[in-house]
Amino acid sequence: MSTSITDTPLLESDFYRFQEGLTARERESLGQLRAYLEAEVRPIADQYWARAEFPVQTIAPLAALGMYGPSIPLVRQFENSAVYRGWAALELGRIDAGVSTFIGVQSGLAMNSIAVGGSDEQQQEWLPRMARGEVVGAFGLTEPLSGSDSARGLRTTARREGDTWVLDGEKRWIGNATFADVVVIWAKDVADEQVKGFLVTTDTPGFTATKIEDKIALRTVQNADIVLDGVRVPESRRLQRADSFRTTAAVLRLTRTEVAWQAIGIAIGAYEAALDYARNRIQFGKPIAAHQMVQDLLVRSLMNITASIALCTQASAMQDQGVGGDEHSAMAKAFATAKMRETVAWCREVQGGNGIVLDKGVARFFSDAEAIYSYEGTREVNTLIVGRAITGEAAFV
Repeated sequence: MSTSITDTPLLESDFYRFQEGLTARERESLGQLRAYLEAEVRPIADQYWARAEFPVQTIAPLAALGMYGPSIPLVRQFENSAVYRGWAALELGRIDAGVSTFIGVQSGLAMNSIAVGGSDEQQQEWLPRMARGEVVGAFGLTEPLSGSDSARGLRTTARREGDTWVLDGEKRWIGNATFADVVVIWAKDVADEQVKGFLVTTDTPGFTATKIEDKIALRTVQNADIVLDGVRVPESRRLQRADSFRTTAAVLRLTRTEVAWQAIGIAIGAYEAALDYARNRIQFGKPIAAHQMVQDLLVRSLMNITASIALCTQASAMQDQGVGGDEHSAMAKAFATAKMRETVAWCREVQGGNGIVLDKGVARFFSDAEAIYSYEGTREVNTLIVGRAITGEAAFV
């Protein structure tokens, strides 16, 4: 693709022109990503969402665009900032939250688990192939009875027998798992009660993944229930630098701010559709965009978007500077997803009854927002992370 910076204008919803703060190379990359998403993903997004299928044909082109592992020096296409990676998540969420979530799992969770917790040899074995989209990864943390309390409540166990580990347990809501090649499974070592990570290939005996059906949000994402029944994994497939839940938390910290950016993208996708509708929908002899109450909804939506971009820009900048903590990513995720949820509802309201059908452009974002609001830490749990930081008191239990 040969899209230049001048060929790619700022988004109309980037009201305060934040994207101008990126480097020329970063803006060029975002322009190429936007061109691909508009040409190849937007036209098919609704039909794949309706069928609850994932467009696997997008995996290789997104790899060519550098979307897998842009934060990892071993595989990134060019040196870039966390702010750039946030804008990439925004551009993806603006078109299709399902494709954006696939990348979040592949790159943010699975690849970062290996980058943070894997040995040099494990990184060399897995990361280049994952960056090229040749190997699809998943991240197995959440369980049927353990979500927000994963640090303490993990029930999947790992028992060592010589140079082999035996894994038993269940996982739930694992994105990509129905077609992944490898899943990072987090399990509690029965010997020391510490959480450890394991690279489990999906053809391993005792591993089964069953698609979760009948979702009302993120239907494109192939979430699965996983059963681990005596799954045997060699010591060489244990993440060698992951010896406690601190490693898991470090991976989640790296991705949580990008989920906040993704939420902004979803809000923008709904806002753009609502604005276009308002400009073209004629009622009482003029476009509804000319009515005060409709303008109020659109302006409030844009204010939410703008405030969220400002907050996430600073959160990502702090990550670049090495001073961002759990509380900063938690606040970004809690704030941006709450404002996203509010915004998509207002945008649905702009479209009236037409807002509940896919072809008007808001309904898919309205539905997908519900999943983004909850994953990578609910608003309540992220609020408590911030509360602990400002009071010095943990209110989780």
